[in-house]
Order: sequence, then structure tokens, then C-alpha cells
Amino acid sequence: MALLYQNRQYIRNNIAKKREDGRTNEQFRDITIETGIIGRAEGSARVKIGDTEIIAGVKTEIGKPYPDSPSEGVIMVNSEFSALASPDFENGPPREDSIELSRVVDRGIRESKTVDVEKLCIEKGEKVWMVFVDITIVNHDGNLIDAAGIGAITALLTAQLPKLNEDGTVEREEFEGNLPITQIPVPVTSGLINNTIITDMSKDETECSDARFTVTTIENENYCAMQKAGPSELTEEQMLKIADIAQKESKRIRAAIKTAVKKHKA
Repeated sequence: MALLYQNRQYIRNNIAKKREDGRTNEQFRDITIETGIIGRAEGSARVKIGDTEIIAGVKTEIGKPYPDSPSEGVIMVNSEFSALASPDFENGPPREDSIELSRVVDRGIRESKTVDVEKLCIEKGEKVWMVFVDITIVNHDGNLIDAAGIGAITALLTAQLPKLNEDGTVEREEFEGNLPITQIPVPVTSGLINNTIITDMSKDETECSDARFTVTTIENENYCAMQKAGPSELTEEQMLKIADIAQKESKRIRAAIKTAVKKHKA
């Protein structure tokens, strides 16, 4: 059920003094990252941020490139908001927030040139590797975009390309090597509640928010993607503060991703 009006007002009125779970305004909940959890996927990861949980899986297929990029492979990101993850979700066609999540994660991967798509070309204009990143929401307690973005890049970093035989067939049980990954984009989302900036909002906080701003950065701290949502405007000062938070928090999150991937490959 949607957050009751009284609870919503309580959060809004007290957010500047104290968050419900006692965190500071810029503090993330505990983040855990697991890898290799889907046996039939080329790469996979489970990410938990507090009680929010997602699973990301990578599958590859051979397909035809787009006409305007004949020597580039294809990357596609999809997400599924299962009704089991939250009573707010319903089975059926993709919801607006599902489409938004897929696009924000996809944009971070594309704009950062995370995958060297030219190395996915098999035969120019005819055959390329198509990489599908599928994200499933297991439990929704806020900040789905960050959890999905962390899961997507972790799954990509652990993914391997199946062996391609000379006759064009694919050996799913044998691998030629890792995907050609060049960057580790990390999204960090903060929201505005009653003129207070809050990072890693819980589900209740999200329902109280006036605006949401996701900033995706790469390892050199450059920004590669941004997404604003919600009815209220953000001032330049607020956007700059959120961007600074993203730069700071992404370092810690990226280190956790690298640790999980290193453990996976050990």
C-alpha cells in the first residue's frame, strides 16, 4: 500500500532532523554484492542495498548489427518489476518506472562506453555479439536505479563470451574470454524531501520526495549520465551538491564492485 498520509507528513516534517532509520542524509544503507548466482547466464550478480534486492544476468547471442553501426555489437538493458517484489507492482506490460530504470542504467553503460562494442563484431555488417542485460527486482525498498546499475556492471564484469566455432555455432559450455569492458559506471541517486537532500532513499522516503536526481560517474570521477525525475525543480546549488555526493559515494561502491569481481575470478 502507498504510504499513509500521516506517515508521509511525519517523514517530510522531520527529515531535516532525523531519518527514520537513523542514517545521515548522505549515508547509504549496507550494500552487498554477490556474483555467479545464475548458472546458465554468461555473467550474473545479486545486489542488496538495505532491504532492496535485485538480480542482474547477462546473456549473449549472435545477431545482425544495426545498419548505421555495421561493425559494432549491440547492448540492450531490460528490467522486470515482479509483483512478488512489491504490492505496488502488477504483472503485465512494462511500467513507466521499469522503462525509466532500464533507460537510466542503459544510458550509463552507453555514454561511458563501458563495453568496447567494436570488439563484439564478428563479421562487419553481418554478425555481431548481442549482449542482453536483464534486471529483475526481487524486493523493493527504494533506490532501485542504483541497485540495478551496480548489478548490471557487476554482471558485465563477470561475463564471458561463449566459444564461437568456425562453422558459426556457439559452444555454451566453453568460453573465449571476458567481455571487453573499459569502464565501471556507478549511478548514485539522491532525492529532495522538503528542501533537504537525501541519498539512497528508502521506499517510504521515495514516496515523500519532491524530486530525484541520478548521477552516473566513471572511475576518473567524470560524469557520464544524469537523470532528473519528480515534479519539483532543483537549484543549481542542489544539483552540484548531489553531483559531489555521487563522486564521493561512487568511489566506495566501485571498490566494492571490484572486490566482488576479483573474488569471483579467483
